[in-house]
Amino acid sequence: MSEGEDHALLRQRVDQVLRAFVTAEAQALADIDDCLAPVAEQLHAATEHGKRLRAAFCYWGWRGAGQPDSEALVRAAGAIELIHAAAVVHDDLIDHSRTRHGRPTGHIALREILTGHARPRAGARALAMLVGDLLMSMAGQLFTTSGLPGAYLSRARPLWAVLARELVAGECLEVLRTGAEPDPDASVKVIRYKTAKYTVEHPLQIGGLLAGAPPRLLRAYSEYGVPLGEAFQLRDDLLGLFGDPEQTGKDPADDLAGNRPTALMAHALTGATKAEHAELNLLLGQANLSERQVERAREIAHRTGAVARVEDMITARLREAQDALAGADLAIEARHALSALATVSVIRTY
Repeated sequence: MSEGEDHALLRQRVDQVLRAFVTAEAQALADIDDCLAPVAEQLHAATEHGKRLRAAFCYWGWRGAGQPDSEALVRAAGAIELIHAAAVVHDDLIDHSRTRHGRPTGHIALREILTGHARPRAGARALAMLVGDLLMSMAGQLFTTSGLPGAYLSRARPLWAVLARELVAGECLEVLRTGAEPDPDASVKVIRYKTAKYTVEHPLQIGGLLAGAPPRLLRAYSEYGVPLGEAFQLRDDLLGLFGDPEQTGKDPADDLAGNRPTALMAHALTGATKAEHAELNLLLGQANLSERQVERAREIAHRTGAVARVEDMITARLREAQDALAGADLAIEARHALSALATVSVIRTY
């Protein structure tokens, strides 16, 4: 079986775990009161899509330490996907995003049930925030009830807390950096904490800790995971502006309208002429951008060399991750899988 087929099979297993768990939790919520059914439905909407890369990194962190395949481990790995779902719901709220995977985001969809409400927009945002909070709680529940021995879970529990803290720190850094002077280094720090660490490094290390991996292997997971996670998000930033919305499920104007401190825009602004700088500043933070305005931002990003710089950053980080993997003492099957996952994470169109 090829690495691609392996990942597809693992993704199906994670999907099955999440579908069963979320269905039970959504039903329990809806059973409290009939009016909660649309809120419960958002638990499904938030979790039904995903590449399941975080679960895959956790799984191969376990297998890389020499542990065999385990249904209980797949459940524990699936819990990290619920953290991701919670982060996405909250991220869409913070960024005022209207679409995700080509569908209305939670706070937009929930407005439909508040027709006649005194403050439908605020009410829908509050409901979406609570959906995200519940998903975070559900992640902890699925993790602790995965079926793994308590001694295994106790090894990983401290890192679970670190993951949550650093994810929140990254979101806070993005909010605090929004609209600030362009700084490529600060932009990388934002993505390291907001996305990179909880996408690759922490899932890998949680899998390793659950498996009883030695400190040397955990360090190798970090040396592989941090640069790869950064490369993953840098690719996301490029796709956010240049990707096909039919594939990405995102509006290409979102990052511009949100004035997000991406490395792409930081490099574009620092390399722009005075006139281009003024143009970009007019576009950043502006709602309802036209296709022509988005295209103009793309032109400036190319002309300033920002796109090429970000591509170079991705290439360098992928090479760093691959070098770390080459020097790691881990099971052969896991080495092949993690090498394939590195490629999938960075060379993609969605």
